[in-house]
Amino acid sequence: MASELLLDTGAFVALVDRSERRHADCVAVLEGWSGAIVTTEAVLTETLYLLGPQWGSQKVCLEFFARGAFLLAPSSQASLRRVSVLMERYRNVPMDFADATLVALGEELHTDAVFTLDHRGFSAYRLNQRKPFQLVP
Repeated sequence: MASELLLDTGAFVALVDRSERRHADCVAVLEGWSGAIVTTEAVLTETLYLLGPQWGSQKVCLEFFARGAFLLAPSSQASLRRVSVLMERYRNVPMDFADATLVALGEELHTDAVFTLDHRGFSAYRLNQRKPFQLVP
């Protein structure tokens, strides 16, 4: 399995929000993963939005980065160009911006493991147009 795990929004929300149906599944993944967990600014923004304006939930979310549990990969001009190509290619799925940033990051890091609850989208997406993702959980 890959050494980096890409973190998607749904799994991140489920980690932070104990009332989420898949919370325990996502906590189990987090506890069992020994490599780096990486995400994008788009996923962080989407997660904070979905958690709502309550500071407590947002603070828990941000603390994952502050303590180094998760790594944040910034966008570059090259990655944003790739995101545009991906969103065009998968417009019928459809692919949102956060998902596109994760696919581009997966290509950049050469990792196919994605921590997601969006099995429909990530089952359709391919790294470099060929390789499917390993979906976790």
